[in-house]
Amino acid sequence: MKTKPMNLRMRLTASAALLAALAATAVAPAAFAAEAEAAADAADAGEVETVVITATKRETNLQDTPIAISVVGVQQLEAAHVTSFLDIAGQLPSLRVSTFESRQSALTVGIRGIVPGDANQPAREQGVGIYLDGVYLGKQQGLNASMLDLERVEVLRGPQGTLFGRNTEGGAVSLVTRQPSGEFGFRGTAGISNYNGHNVEGHLDFPEVMGFSVKLDAALQYHDATTENPMEGETGWNYLDRHGFKAAVRWRPVDVFEATYAYDTGHSETTPFLSQLVSYNPLNLPVSTAFPRPAGTISPLAPGVRVHTERQDRADIGVPQQPSIDEISGHTLNMSWDITPDLLLRSITAYREVAVQQYDNAGGPNRAPVFQPNAPAGNSARNFSRYSLSDMEQLQRSQEFQLVGNIGENFDFVVGLYFFNEKAWEEAATPSSLAYVGSNGDYVVRDPKTAGITRGFRSIDRGSFAHAKSAGLFVHTVWTPPILDENLKITLGGRYTSDEKDGKLYKVSNQPRNFTFDLKEERFDPTVTVAYDVTDDINFYATYATGYRAGGANSRSLTFAPFESEEVKSYEIGMKARFFDRMTLNVAAFSMDRTNSQIEFTLVAPDPVSGSNRNTVETVNAPGTTEIRGLEIESTIDVTDNLRLTLGYAYTDTSVPDAQNPFPASPACPACGTVQPVYIIYTPPNAASLAVDYTQPLSFADLKFHVDFAYAEGTQSFEQFAQKTDDSFIVNGRVALADWEVQEGKNITLSLWSRNLLDEEHIYRRSAENRSGTNAIGDYANFNEPRTFGAEVNFKF
Repeated sequence: MKTKPMNLRMRLTASAALLAALAATAVAPAAFAAEAEAAADAADAGEVETVVITATKRETNLQDTPIAISVVGVQQLEAAHVTSFLDIAGQLPSLRVSTFESRQSALTVGIRGIVPGDANQPAREQGVGIYLDGVYLGKQQGLNASMLDLERVEVLRGPQGTLFGRNTEGGAVSLVTRQPSGEFGFRGTAGISNYNGHNVEGHLDFPEVMGFSVKLDAALQYHDATTENPMEGETGWNYLDRHGFKAAVRWRPVDVFEATYAYDTGHSETTPFLSQLVSYNPLNLPVSTAFPRPAGTISPLAPGVRVHTERQDRADIGVPQQPSIDEISGHTLNMSWDITPDLLLRSITAYREVAVQQYDNAGGPNRAPVFQPNAPAGNSARNFSRYSLSDMEQLQRSQEFQLVGNIGENFDFVVGLYFFNEKAWEEAATPSSLAYVGSNGDYVVRDPKTAGITRGFRSIDRGSFAHAKSAGLFVHTVWTPPILDENLKITLGGRYTSDEKDGKLYKVSNQPRNFTFDLKEERFDPTVTVAYDVTDDINFYATYATGYRAGGANSRSLTFAPFESEEVKSYEIGMKARFFDRMTLNVAAFSMDRTNSQIEFTLVAPDPVSGSNRNTVETVNAPGTTEIRGLEIESTIDVTDNLRLTLGYAYTDTSVPDAQNPFPASPACPACGTVQPVYIIYTPPNAASLAVDYTQPLSFADLKFHVDFAYAEGTQSFEQFAQKTDDSFIVNGRVALADWEVQEGKNITLSLWSRNLLDEEHIYRRSAENRSGTNAIGDYANFNEPRTFGAEVNFKF
């Protein structure tokens, strides 16, 4: 049954009920973490605050930790109105986040040129590890769900093969949420925005009772589609409706032991961004209306379909479309025991589930299949508007033990064991939802059962499952030798990993198949860092580290042929400095060599068994060494007590050896079977950001102004095509009357915000795969989200 959006009145009523339920007992003053208070006081005093991170499995000072790491704190998240993982990317030039295809239901995440093309499958892996409170999230799906009360986001740049292990070839992103405080307090947010949007959040802390502390979090966000669907009753593009809930219980029976159990769940309904036709016949092929169309020609555009080089707010043709549905949930048990003052034992146990029902009709008439005006009535060549449907489920269990301690004052260590078990399954179909009638561009909606859209009537394009197991043992040590005034620190670490993965492609083109794979791998990933404190405020470091992305098999292929893991060796030098208690400057230069690169090739190819054409993707381990070089600069400057600047810059240069296209040569694919150039995707050569924060104290509150700018140079978005996306320049802004104490212990903040303030538009994804061949039409592309703006009230009791 198709999901129907709830009307606005019902949604606002539900939002108010959610907020009221959490706030019902919030009658005592809120308690705020000591670290947050200290940071706020330091910021108010015009000093660069101390940022505590847990990237090395222990709490350390950001500026004193000799690794390339960026941190986005809660104040930055709030000022930039970050409400999803997709929003975070603009805050950090070195972190690249994009939709997979144009779907918000799955994200592609990259750091330092390590960006997976298509990890949206049971047997594919990411190149950047995403962690939620120390728990690895195994799939791209569900990453854009509600973010429940984040305290900070830690982005570790460069391979993290020792402390984090598999699939952290490019780095790791750690999402850290606020934990139960044990003191009574309530924080809430309610807001409205354009596109009939609204958002509500509530965070309720209960006082500690008999060693138990409880915290509840809930969030809801909604906005209508930003691109209109002309078909009555169908959902438009870039529609969003998500909500989430989390409950956490901390038990501290004695001072040396603590156990925290958390359950979180999220529900997300989204539609993709519209895939627009941005060029027609770029190769100047002869136009033919003959059927079948002669090779080397192109069909005319259907009447009513046009090329759009600017972002559309209404599609040319309406299509059947309902939101994709993501369901995520997880259980986490985090226990820690201070065995002695110098030795801590920590355990992280987790179970998580992801379930996705995908509905993607982004392309309409702008992608294959193309208009063929003289195809016979009733012929399948008249069908168009590919509806990408997928049902996917993933279950994962993980267990990690950490022994964290020190021997004397000069030797710190972490010893860990890690176990991970994952099962994933997917069935996908790609029926055409519309059919042309006659030769003048008229069309009808195909019966959903006949077309194969309705469950139980689908022609399954591919069906597969995969099972992965991983076990790791790691050691990480930091030694401060008693020389050079103890300013020298040497870090040595290593991780042994055993990976096993198997799977089966059991259906292709709706016919049973029996393609299987079985991969086993053992590896060791070392890390070595030498750091030297020139002064108390300036330190230099040099690091050698390795990492890898596990192998697998591509379920979009015709054979499910396995490919091996790719790995990277990284060499990095860096500096971290503080100046005058008002400025930080962090610089990192790196050189990475990647081998066994996993490269994807795409072609609409005939299935030799069924004879039908299907969108086929083959993944190969390309020979040679991919070279990735770069420079990253980050700085925070407190110009005055009231004015702060935050700057970032990332330069990335990539060189990928040519690779052989695995598809056989044919007139429809001149590049097939040849050695051709390939590219790293979603990695701009130059990217920069600047944030400006100004606070004007008033007698009763603070008036705060925030504006941030993000620039990124155009880059490839498909590994086998040279075509680049547009340069982008996004501006976000917020003005707030903050911390207005309306009653003793009760504060409110009123704010106005805007994302993409200048309503800039750019292509962030562009495909050239349909320039020639059977489905020749031109390039299709996806544009960024238009300007959004709104008003919010935040309150703390």
